[in-house]
Amino acid sequence: MTKLVLNETAQCACGASTITVDGPVLSMLVCSCRDCRKATGTGHSTVVLMHTDTVAINGPVNGHTRTAASGSHITRNFCAECGTPLYARTQRAPNLILLPAGVFDDPTWFAPNQAVFSRSHLDWDLLDPALQQHDTYRDSTGF
Repeated sequence: MTKLVLNETAQCACGASTITVDGPVLSMLVCSCRDCRKATGTGHSTVVLMHTDTVAINGPVNGHTRTAASGSHITRNFCAECGTPLYARTQRAPNLILLPAGVFDDPTWFAPNQAVFSRSHLDWDLLDPALQQHDTYRDSTGF
């Protein structure tokens, strides 16, 4: 399987904050945990997972840190001007960054390869039934 390498710039809704990515995508997934549902206002989040050293963030950013059910801290960051979700970082994987696929202008390349926290998935939120399912986190070997 060929790894997707992104070389793109994304921006928030108002244009004040930008994200530049240049490197391989480690994984593309959907997450149905309660925290992701609250953060997105829908049934799941769409996440592009990359190494932090392949991503640059510019512009005004605020964050909110909370403790996840696992006991790990997750910080969700958003544009300080318009509130667009920009990225998240978790204590569980400090060298990784979680980017919402929707922040990119044309994320037609997004193809999730797994669903995490499927135990929390809501029946009305339709996902491809062929998508690999994990009740909680997936095994992080191979990152």
